[in-house]
Amino acid sequence: MTTTESAQPVAASVRPPAGSRRTPAAHGERPLRLVVVTTVTVAILALVAWPIVAALLGSLHDWNPLNGTYRWVGTANYRRLFADPVFWTSSVNTVVFMAGAIIGRVVLGMALAYAVHSSLTRVRTLHRTLLYLPTVTPLVAVAYVWRLMYNPQFGAVNSILGLDVNWLYDSRFALPAVMVMTIWKDFGFGVILYLAGLYALPADVLEAAQVDGAGAWARFRRVIWPMLRPTTLFVVVTSMIGYLQAFVQVFVLTDGGPGDSTSLLPYLIYQQAFVKYNFGYASAAAFVLFVATAALTVLSFRAQRGPWRGKAQ
Repeated sequence: MTTTESAQPVAASVRPPAGSRRTPAAHGERPLRLVVVTTVTVAILALVAWPIVAALLGSLHDWNPLNGTYRWVGTANYRRLFADPVFWTSSVNTVVFMAGAIIGRVVLGMALAYAVHSSLTRVRTLHRTLLYLPTVTPLVAVAYVWRLMYNPQFGAVNSILGLDVNWLYDSRFALPAVMVMTIWKDFGFGVILYLAGLYALPADVLEAAQVDGAGAWARFRRVIWPMLRPTTLFVVVTSMIGYLQAFVQVFVLTDGGPGDSTSLLPYLIYQQAFVKYNFGYASAAAFVLFVATAALTVLSFRAQRGPWRGKAQ
């Protein structure tokens, strides 16, 4: 009681009286806040909003910077795009590539994270470092190394597997080969995220499951996996956004071939813009890719607020 009574005068002395004017310090902060807000707003408009608007405007024009053509054509580029079989082949390739790479990243990342989490403490740091090493290696360097490994004459892949397969020039194996390289490059990111999720699990819940007689597989399936669903959702969303923009591995390994069997949407956009100089057509494809990415991102955030979150809690 004595403490409460003594705190009231102190709080009253700290709180400014109603209707009092701002202090000189507050007056000095207001221009600074306006400068910061204005700077951030201009940066967002210049770096985010303007490229989107420019792509949309470009997609509505016959645009070739080499001969200075910039002529309004309306929705002609979109009609041509949706009637182009190469666009649909690239779209299917993008979906297959994205799904396969995400599954590989999630499964491999979670399995290796669980193994590292269960390993001896003294070698755990070494395991984490080795598994994360491919992730920090430049993608171009990794792609060139895997291009040598896929070589049918002297590549390590055929030597290890005892096969005679022309991985990058056979339409049956080219896209899976690009996918495997991408999974190898990126699985370390999943390992780190799943390790963080495993360290955050409440120890008392795991101990209670062990006391109740649950084996390792039962603990993983009924306790660990449900509590790791938010981590899995984050891995899936970030992977999905990244793989929709995959370009370097296709450019280095297969150049979109053989035929169009490994042509992804970003590679199609590159071909149309910087090889054929059809900037209007490329802008239409880029805007469709942007809309698809935004829609998938929104659906993912809705899923995060839906049953996934409820089950995790």
